[in-house]
Amino acid sequence: MKDFEEVAVKYAPMISAVIRKLHIYRDYETFRQIGTIALWQAWERFEDEKGNFTPFAYRSIKGAMLDELKRETKRNDQLPPKGAGAQEEDREEMVDGLPDWLDVGKLNGQEKRLLEALYVKGCSLPELSIAENISLAGMKKRRERLLKKLKDTTAHPYRE
Repeated sequence: MKDFEEVAVKYAPMISAVIRKLHIYRDYETFRQIGTIALWQAWERFEDEKGNFTPFAYRSIKGAMLDELKRETKRNDQLPPKGAGAQEEDREEMVDGLPDWLDVGKLNGQEKRLLEALYVKGCSLPELSIAENISLAGMKKRRERLLKKLKDTTAHPYRE
């Protein structure tokens, strides 16, 4: 194939397939552009006598997207966690997302952040275990202790 525009049109479905396979659900257009650039680089580097272009293009596209996902994860890891320097108004904002009958006054800062992450922001346990740099089992244990503490200290309106 001599013209890259033909190659781009022909392999556009492959770029979409890699995006779906990697479960990319945000920054879709950015990753489409990354895939197109990777396809162009593969087209430039490819030598006919080395084999078929399609698997080479696929590996190049997927590799470029995985590299970007790794860079994105690294950038996110370098940002300070939201709860690290929480202001008093941040704490009030968190309390607004929880039911009135829930007594968070007896929780320490770490427990409040975990409660907010799990039940206000909707973070998953695997996400939190990575963010906190502990095992999934350790994060499950923290959740279990938090729920037990809440159960012991909170007067639920439906319990007598």
